[in-house]
Amino acid sequence: MYLEKIENVNDVKKIDPQDYPALAQEIRDFLIKKISVTGGHLGSNLGAVELTMALHLALNLPEDKIVWDVGHQAYTHKILSGRKEGFDGLRQYHGMSGFPKRKESECDCFDTGHSSTSISAGLGLVMARDHKGEKNTIVSVIGDGSLTGGMAYEALNNASKLETNFIVILNDNNMSISENVGGVSKYLNNIRTAGGYLDLKEGIYNALLGSNTGNQVIRGIRKLKSSLKTLVIPGMFFEDMGITYLGPVDGHDVKALVDVIHAAQRVEGPVLIHALTKKGKGFLPAEKHPARFHGTEPFDLQTGKPLKQKTEPTYTDVFSSVICSLAEKNENLVAVTAAMPDGTGLKRFRSQFPERFFDVGIAEEHAVTFAAGMAAGGLKPVVAVYSSFLQRAYDQIIHDVCLQNLPVVFAIDRAGLVGSDGETHQGIFDLTYLTGIPNMHVCAPKNKWELSDMLRFAATFDGPMAIRYPRGTAYAGLEEHRAPIVLGKAEWIYREKDVALFALGSMVETAEKVREILKKEGLFVSLINARFVKPVDEEALLEAAKDHSLIVTLEENVATGGYGEKILALANERRLANRFLNVTLPDSYVEHGSVSILKEHLGLDPKSISERILEAWKK
Repeated sequence: MYLEKIENVNDVKKIDPQDYPALAQEIRDFLIKKISVTGGHLGSNLGAVELTMALHLALNLPEDKIVWDVGHQAYTHKILSGRKEGFDGLRQYHGMSGFPKRKESECDCFDTGHSSTSISAGLGLVMARDHKGEKNTIVSVIGDGSLTGGMAYEALNNASKLETNFIVILNDNNMSISENVGGVSKYLNNIRTAGGYLDLKEGIYNALLGSNTGNQVIRGIRKLKSSLKTLVIPGMFFEDMGITYLGPVDGHDVKALVDVIHAAQRVEGPVLIHALTKKGKGFLPAEKHPARFHGTEPFDLQTGKPLKQKTEPTYTDVFSSVICSLAEKNENLVAVTAAMPDGTGLKRFRSQFPERFFDVGIAEEHAVTFAAGMAAGGLKPVVAVYSSFLQRAYDQIIHDVCLQNLPVVFAIDRAGLVGSDGETHQGIFDLTYLTGIPNMHVCAPKNKWELSDMLRFAATFDGPMAIRYPRGTAYAGLEEHRAPIVLGKAEWIYREKDVALFALGSMVETAEKVREILKKEGLFVSLINARFVKPVDEEALLEAAKDHSLIVTLEENVATGGYGEKILALANERRLANRFLNVTLPDSYVEHGSVSILKEHLGLDPKSISERILEAWKK
């Protein structure tokens, strides 16, 4: 009824204030219904409905700017900016993104997807605004989970010097993906309302302002400001940084939120609004299991259970089982995660070995150096992390782990194409950014048994080791091919002539299908499981070069810096006369969509690869 009236940005301002609760309920019903079909981030969006309504009511978009941290809570923002029709294609190929995208709407002022970035980006927009002499409002919305990331504090420290308006809204639901950990979470939980103090302060200042005597009193009050805060508001961390603090405010009270946003707009400097919300609000299964509904697959509306039941173990499941088995035998093995115990498969480890489990919050940089310190102290740390999130700790991998050649294991989940989360989450760069680092060793398993073997190998390896594996069901084929893991050694699966397929990790399964197609075309085809990207198996390449005219590499990584480039460099160094074809992902960002559709579009499916090989063979 009310949602029908929202067709364009700022249409929400036409809704009668007494109807705000009804509109909020309609938005929740809409989101639950649509996400149950497409999948997506449900819990975070249900918790931010009223907050988003208040922002659209208090601001004038797109002139005013909202930067959403991570952006997984921006679905209501998309509805209120005229994009509700796009939800039928949410996160689907060529459909609407699940994150803010500048190319999608002028109401999206900054692309996001990873955490703890919004304050930095918002501060940059403030500087641009002031430089151009504009007067619009800039708001950064950040969750309490993202506030565990160090980059947020770097930005707050920088913002504290501002003398012009900049609003930060802390959306505090006591959750990131899993439950928040650490001192920041404890601090936020202990904060109580500061409204009385703030009203008092504003009233006194306004009464005294303008007279010589009054201005002298104000200067005196400012000298006593720290003491006054200590007496009236315990633990005013943000104000101690020079940032005006407003709140806490009920994050589900639209009128209260609008009022506090308007109050914040009057502040000549940085101001933080602390809004308390409930993740998953309005859908009981999401309220009870917020971590499960952070990013959900399509589900049953009545029960909240996934429509597609998992029947086979995923690579994450295999990792979870093996890491616990290894920990039973090695009391020095410890596990580190950056706020992702469920997603990375460490929930079981946390339960079995709580004293050896460390969740550092959304702080990948700290996670890696923390692990390096434990390794230097004689422990065997395993850092479980998504490929796209490990990018954030590149300097720490180089400087703190590899420079010292410390035995840290990186269990890199979601390597390769991950699908619906799109550009910010595709794990297609890790081979490139890891293999250029001295002392780093990188491998990828062809199936679930090989992941187990690689983890066991890494657990006894005296140096940095990265194992990258994809999202989804673990491949169960080629069980009979289980040669022992030897550093830098590939595995010959089928040995023939004509064409040699060097396939890495997830592409071994694809290469099997390619081989079947090529054999029907009369070609003799060898299949080599590359296993290691660093070090590359030079002996296997030289052996294949003897009786294979065409050598093909297959990998789920961008072309530049990948496995194929390393094979070409080695072939050039050895002056091999064979023809080479590298099958890779393009050097570009890959949009959202199902993995199967993306592979077909990008030419990484068996049919497309076979066609390319046949074309190369005929030349």
